[in-house]
This record gives sequence, structure tokens and C-alpha cells, in this order.
Amino acid sequence: MKTRLTHARANVRDLAAAIRWYTEVLGFELESTWPPQNPNYAHFIAGEGAVFGIMAVDPVPCGGRFNFSVDDVDELWSRLGSRAPVVEALFDTAYGTRKFTIQDPDGNELGFVQA
Repeated sequence: MKTRLTHARANVRDLAAAIRWYTEVLGFELESTWPPQNPNYAHFIAGEGAVFGIMAVDPVPCGGRFNFSVDDVDELWSRLGSRAPVVEALFDTAYGTRKFTIQDPDGNELGFVQA
């Protein structure tokens, strides 16, 4: 079976705090929240590839790892500075990409990769 990922979701403790972190620290753009009256889910505007969302769950299960393709990984690395815990500092991989990995406030690992 061939796969084509269309949606990925990270679990978070506090939806409002997580939205602030993803928009203010990473610069993601919020597209919508759901349900309208008392949201526990949000997703961000996607370019090419899968939609990335977050959902408040209690307790938060073990975190996941998500890799995002970016045009300028060095610029993003410089801009983030010490705003997030570093899992892997910026480096060149053996397979020809450049990347780094940070951790969001809920323990999810976010990799940023430039081909």
C-alpha cells in the first residue's frame, strides 16, 4: 500500500498556550479552531503537504516527532535562538539535508529540514 499523509496532529495540554507558542515562536498561521463554542483543536495554514494540527488532551500521551520542510533553515535557527529547547542543534546530515530539532512546551519534537 502506498501512503500519502494529509494530516498530522500533536497533542498539547493547553490549547490557547500552544496556539500562542506555535504562532509567536514559530510563526505558524492559525487557520481554524474546533468546535466553535469550546475549541480543543486547532490547525494551521498548510503549504504543500499535510495539514498540521494540535489538540488539547488530558493527560498528554507521549510526544511525537514532526519534520517540516523549510526554505532557509539557517535563518529559522538564528531567529529561534533560545526560544525552545534544542533536541538536535543545526547540522548537515549524511544524506544531503541541513536540519535542527526543537521541542514544543508539551514535549513534541519539531524538526526543520532544508534540502
